[in-house]
Amino acid sequence: MKMQWSLIAALIFALLIAVFAVINVDPVQVNFMFSTVSVPLILLILSCALIGGLVVGAFGIYRQYRLQRQIKQLRTQLQQIQEATGYEPNHAAPSAGTAPVVDDRSVEWNSLESQESEQPLLQDTAMPNKNRGEQ
Repeated sequence: MKMQWSLIAALIFALLIAVFAVINVDPVQVNFMFSTVSVPLILLILSCALIGGLVVGAFGIYRQYRLQRQIKQLRTQLQQIQEATGYEPNHAAPSAGTAPVVDDRSVEWNSLESQESEQPLLQDTAMPNKNRGEQ
């Protein structure tokens, strides 16, 4: 969904630049320090927008390349650690964007069962049992 909004915003921005460029068609003097050139403003606006887009795209591609390289290094490191420790995952990892499902009732039930198995030892030694008084 985020990608769709980014695309819509980019299209609206491109439309605004195009409208702004079409409105400004008068020739302007551009000074390149060693010469001066007369260029229609529409070409200047569109070329500056194109150069800006290329710079932003190049930084995005570089960032993506760096992240992919980091992912590859981390996967290699993970595999080395798993081999060194003998760890083998029992099941496939959950897909991105999903959280593991934990049933709180089963966790509580298991903790209650472990407490009940320890409880008779405590009752025999430290606490009086209600059932003994009734018998």
